[in-house]
Amino acid sequence: MWDSALYYFYEAASLGSMRLASDKIGVAVSSISRQIAQLEAELGIALIERGRRSIRLTEAGQLAFEYHRNQLADREALLNQIQELREVKTGRIDLAIGEGFFGPPFTELIVQFQARNPGIAITVTSCSSSEGIRMVLEDEAHIGMILHTTSEPKIRTRCAVAQPLMVLCAPDHPAAAMETLTIADLKPHELCMPPQGFRIRTALNDAQKRSQVWLEPRLVTNSLQMMREIAKAGRAVTVLPRISALAELEEGSLVARPLRDEAIEHSTVSLIHRLGRQLEGAPARLLAVLEAKLKSWS
Repeated sequence: MWDSALYYFYEAASLGSMRLASDKIGVAVSSISRQIAQLEAELGIALIERGRRSIRLTEAGQLAFEYHRNQLADREALLNQIQELREVKTGRIDLAIGEGFFGPPFTELIVQFQARNPGIAITVTSCSSSEGIRMVLEDEAHIGMILHTTSEPKIRTRCAVAQPLMVLCAPDHPAAAMETLTIADLKPHELCMPPQGFRIRTALNDAQKRSQVWLEPRLVTNSLQMMREIAKAGRAVTVLPRISALAELEEGSLVARPLRDEAIEHSTVSLIHRLGRQLEGAPARLLAVLEAKLKSWS
């Protein structure tokens, strides 16, 4: 009874209602309700708050939910370990990767990994750092690569590499003739910047306050790809971590110049996974490859 009741409870909590869990599992709503009630009776405590249309967990319910989620993750790790022992190089890896890391270097890393491990299926989701953290917390992704560090207690940071903010521009742009640039040096140029609230923009705002020089971007976008393309076209300069434009810097379509401000908060690239989730087999192998490559890119 325990295993099935916990399974019904977990699905209902994950989907937010017993009706949705009923549709997914293929059993009556009354059966799910009865199993949850029996589980609560055995534990001697309520797991869900009564009188609500959607399911809201009690503190005990949250503990039971996380217990079962850890069980599922441990089962996946066990299966990966067994596959390793049988030398069957199969499995799947789900990645949540910030948009700024996409490009030929990252693509080549994935291609080479799959060439060495042809039986492994990889799903790569492009997302913001906050969405990447959520996906890792909810076990929708084994590994996340985000453009900062996180204080989330349920996240383990496997590797964090500092990435100074750089001024990026086309090779023939006037800013490229300078060895370094200050905030004041940026003011005469058309700028493409991320929106307010982005950590890069916050760091630049702090630098403007220190220098008492106020920048007025001509273009604001949350797309790092668009920021790179605008800079490549010579239309504007932008400010990004170097790792966000590795391919363009290597091919010479962009150049990077240091932003001279000793107090500026630079970016950090972090590899993360959920605390308590044992990554074995294919995910562990790719995590090690990503860690080594991230250190070399920096």
